[in-house]
Amino acid sequence: MNILIVGVGGQGTLLASRILGNLAAVSGYDCKLNEVHGMAQRGGSVVTHVKMADKVFSPVIAEGDADFILGFEILEAFRYRHFLKKGGTIIVNIQEIMPMPVVIGAAEYPKNLAEILKSENNAAAVDAYSLALSAGNVKTVNTVILGYFAKKAGIPYADMEKALGLSVKPKLLDINKTALKYGYALD
Repeated sequence: MNILIVGVGGQGTLLASRILGNLAAVSGYDCKLNEVHGMAQRGGSVVTHVKMADKVFSPVIAEGDADFILGFEILEAFRYRHFLKKGGTIIVNIQEIMPMPVVIGAAEYPKNLAEILKSENNAAAVDAYSLALSAGNVKTVNTVILGYFAKKAGIPYADMEKALGLSVKPKLLDINKTALKYGYALD
């Protein structure tokens, strides 16, 4: 399974990839990760490639080869949609985080991205930010998306919860478990 995780710095894309790496270990699969950092500490683009299989030789997902794209920010999911394979699925948080060119007035944030993604692909747009807020911490957007991904991919909840426990600091585990449940409960 090839999973591309996209977002901006501070949204937990790297933690999400580690959770998926632990999920692969829990499930008995080989896993390779490749992290591409932009201006991550300044809200720039962050992309993580996650490959799981009986044996993985390369961590890099080619364009048109991702089974899933997990978008923690909608413009980032839109920018990387060409990585999705035919029949693949995009799961995207509808949150808009303004990139620097938009903040300084040099560009406009594109409109109707969720509708475009849904018209072009098998895409599910969710308000993961609100669910993360309800879970107790907006920084759990990544965990909400991972919960929804697990449900869509047919991954048992118990396996995801175990991978989460192996990846998250104990003091943040309960909030993340709540966020995971919220994501898994989405239709």
